[in-house]
Amino acid sequence: MAIETYGNPVLRQKAHPVEKIDSEVKRICEAMVEAMIRANGVGLAAPQIGIPKRIIVLDLEGDFHILINPELVETSGEQDESQEGCLSVPGVEASVARKRRACVRGMTLDGRQTEVKGEGLIARALQHEIDHLNGILFIDHLSPARRQSLLKEYARKQREKS
Repeated sequence: MAIETYGNPVLRQKAHPVEKIDSEVKRICEAMVEAMIRANGVGLAAPQIGIPKRIIVLDLEGDFHILINPELVETSGEQDESQEGCLSVPGVEASVARKRRACVRGMTLDGRQTEVKGEGLIARALQHEIDHLNGILFIDHLSPARRQSLLKEYARKQREKS
């Protein structure tokens, strides 16, 4: 499956909860993991492949997680300002402030409740993917001037690729 890029309306929709973990949901998760690996990503949310469902997949330092209906339970620690990019806004990065620690609760593919928590890059990835489920992109955390500048750079890079 292709990863949807900036401008596609699905990236701005609030994703719908998964009602039942069935073969279709498992197929979506498999496609998401493949797309994330192919793109060398750290995480991917279902809206990024055009499916407005509350599903995220993460590769956290070689530890794969699939979370169904994930919810951000807690963030803590100081704000950590660090470079961030996104598979849906390829080719550009910006410094984004996020909480240093995060905890997300969701269900595994076999329906068990689980929590994923971490700090640094793990916390950043958790917060970034949950944002996707709420129609928020990392560029929304930037000042209007910085966002406009980044989007101009993104548009230029997209034209160069064509």
